[in-house]
Amino acid sequence: MEIFKKPNIDFIGLRWIPIGVSVCVVVGGLAAMALKGFNYSIEFTGGSMLQVSFPKDAKVDVDGLRKTLDGAGLPAEIQSVAGDRPAFLLREKGSDDEAAVSAFAEKAMDVLAKANPDAKPVLDSKSVIGPVVGKDLRRRTIWAIILSLLAIVAYVAWRFDNPIWGVAGVVALFHDVIGVAGIFALLGLQVDLLIVTALLTVAGYSISDTIVIFDRMREKLRTERGLPLDVLINSSMNETLSRTVITVLIVQIVCVVLYLAGGPVLRDFAFAMVIGNIFGTYSSIGVAAPLVYEYQVRFAGKKTSAPKDAVAAAGASGAARTRDGGRRRR
Repeated sequence: MEIFKKPNIDFIGLRWIPIGVSVCVVVGGLAAMALKGFNYSIEFTGGSMLQVSFPKDAKVDVDGLRKTLDGAGLPAEIQSVAGDRPAFLLREKGSDDEAAVSAFAEKAMDVLAKANPDAKPVLDSKSVIGPVVGKDLRRRTIWAIILSLLAIVAYVAWRFDNPIWGVAGVVALFHDVIGVAGIFALLGLQVDLLIVTALLTVAGYSISDTIVIFDRMREKLRTERGLPLDVLINSSMNETLSRTVITVLIVQIVCVVLYLAGGPVLRDFAFAMVIGNIFGTYSSIGVAAPLVYEYQVRFAGKKTSAPKDAVAAAGASGAARTRDGGRRRR
């Protein structure tokens, strides 16, 4: 299936536009993180945790509890607990001492009792989530991201026998992660472990999309050695353009549905995925391959351009191979 019929976009000729936009995204993202910082969730900041239960016949759910507590000015993360009666964990960030936890417990129980007069809640336990745990999670998160990036560089460098390709892929990936993180910092959206998962998922999706283009480039480097590098890379990106767009559209449909119907727990995760998919597709086309081109031209002595008839011939050759491949598959 193809959305674009014989596209012939000069991605390399226009490379400085997406590269310039990417620089702005990275600089803006880093500035937002430095100036505003992140709105960390309780996992990273520490706080208080209550376990509250209700009688067996009580009709209480997470959404109802969230509305009740939010209306009383007590925003909390709420999680249901499996058992023979309705039970929930209420977590509030920032209250990291016994006095603050006791105050939060008293207010929360009073609000819940008034909201459920026929099903009195019971405080099963209360505890402090110390900031030491939060610092450890932040440290582990940073290391997880760093080690993931290093592993991706090593894998791409091994697969394509060229570390520059791995570096270019990770630079594009770094752009995607910084872009999403910067938007979260700018908007003050809460960053929890689910958002960290979204960032790593975006990174994996981005490098996967980049590898598809790199694979086509490697194939052409073997079969069409006489082509100038800009023609070869443009042809590779044009031939994979339909696949790239179709893939991102399918993923975006799922993410948009999660955002609209997934509820408050999944909304920020889905938002991160929507933004990350856009950044990932953009960087795979506009950043990764052009960076490979710049390195090869500036430091490896590759030919930089070709006559228009060579460009047309490359386009015709790619279209013919696509048609032949389609016939063979059928």
